[in-house]
Amino acid sequence: MSDHSVDDVAHVYAYIHDQAHLAAYLLLSGDHPLGLLQTYDPAVDEIGRWYDRAPGDVGVHLLLADDPRRAGRTREVIAAGLDLVAHLPGCRRLVFEPDSRNTAFGQPARASRLRPRPIGRAAHERRGEAGAVLLLDRERALVLARR
Repeated sequence: MSDHSVDDVAHVYAYIHDQAHLAAYLLLSGDHPLGLLQTYDPAVDEIGRWYDRAPGDVGVHLLLADDPRRAGRTREVIAAGLDLVAHLPGCRRLVFEPDSRNTAFGQPARASRLRPRPIGRAAHERRGEAGAVLLLDRERALVLARR
């Protein structure tokens, strides 16, 4: 969202704050943001129509700060995010829907043994691409967060 005004971003996150099925968390080091974690309920979100949802699924979007102060700390930021989501009440499984152009996500996803579930182009028509939903059991997320 770096190409939007502060007011525009504030408007988006005010909307998220007002929605029971959405949440946003700043991942901080001291008072400096290193990432933004958004969660959503796939039963309410459109992506939930495109894979076999289960009770306790928590959708996750992670946006990492493009900042030199995050250099060398990506794993730590991701671990903090996994730990936060895995400890949300009722969480049984984390659901990721990465943009297929996000090549940086590929290696950590494979190393984490995320289970891909292909979804068709219709689910991604807004981006004009096919994709996959990646699932991570809560217990595995906790193990990864502690590494």
